[in-house]
Amino acid sequence: MDEVQSVRQHLLTKLETLAEKKTILRDAQLRQLYGKIKDQPEAQRAAYGQAINDLKNELEELVNQVKGDSASLMPIDVTAPMDVNSSIPNLLPTQNGTIHPITAEMQKIADIFYRMGFEVSPSREIDDDFHMFTSLNFPENHPARDDYDTFMTEEGLVAPAHTSTMQHRIIKAHKQSLEAGEPIAVLAMDRVFRNEDLDARHEHTFYQHEGIYVSKDVTVGQLVATLKLFLTTYYEKEIDVKITPFYFPFTEPSFEFSLSCPFCSDGSDCHVCSNERWIELLGCGMIHPNVLEMAGVDPKVYTGYAWGGGVERLIMMKHNIEDIRHFNSGKLKFLRQF
Repeated sequence: MDEVQSVRQHLLTKLETLAEKKTILRDAQLRQLYGKIKDQPEAQRAAYGQAINDLKNELEELVNQVKGDSASLMPIDVTAPMDVNSSIPNLLPTQNGTIHPITAEMQKIADIFYRMGFEVSPSREIDDDFHMFTSLNFPENHPARDDYDTFMTEEGLVAPAHTSTMQHRIIKAHKQSLEAGEPIAVLAMDRVFRNEDLDARHEHTFYQHEGIYVSKDVTVGQLVATLKLFLTTYYEKEIDVKITPFYFPFTEPSFEFSLSCPFCSDGSDCHVCSNERWIELLGCGMIHPNVLEMAGVDPKVYTGYAWGGGVERLIMMKHNIEDIRHFNSGKLKFLRQF
């Protein structure tokens, strides 16, 4: 029996040091005691075995007591930014943080269009095939519908490649403005996603701004004047732009707006403009009659224009940023410039 008492004292001492108390019930010394029952004199086996069982019961009771005590502790919220059972840590002062340049510039863009009479609306970061393609007059066999060009989920949803997915929704939701003699004037901004080869001018995830204006007797001249006023206001100076014909399924006629490259004088050996001297800034055009008609607007009565462009491109031209990948790099040396 002295051996059982010796093991008991050892296990009780060890129990106090264990973080996981229930592991004491699997201790090797306790198992060894059970193995020695057969070695005891026959007259002492019963008493020896009972002493071991008493020890195990005592240990189990002590373990259960610890469980009962822990139940009274305040639970820990693992979603909280800190342990709710501890004091609040010293946080960094707000002066150490700044607004990301994309966020700051999007606010400036929205402010300009607010003053021009546009309502500002968010876009979507997941959409369906109808709003991405069908409502925008994309033919059934258009290459953009292939999953190698556009990010798609297994459920058939689409990660929007442009904020133009909002055109149908915006026109349909604001038809009452036309009926009341007011124009539809909305700017949508949000993230878009494209299967791009990354370089100084291309990212797979970036931000776009999409403008939509619908009323009676809308012309290309109004589109050009609107964009010219916006760009002049945004850059706070007269700008050198080039307007060239292009093709978009959802506008007719369609154009590209380009800015002269601020990183080179003649385009030679420039990795930003690829030696072309001009950098495409945004696409635009008169809203296609099929797009208006699909949204329930009579294209014989109303016309409109739309444009879409990358926010990062605007910022790069404004601050002479040579590589679009800086925005998502997380480099403090770059971000602290703003």
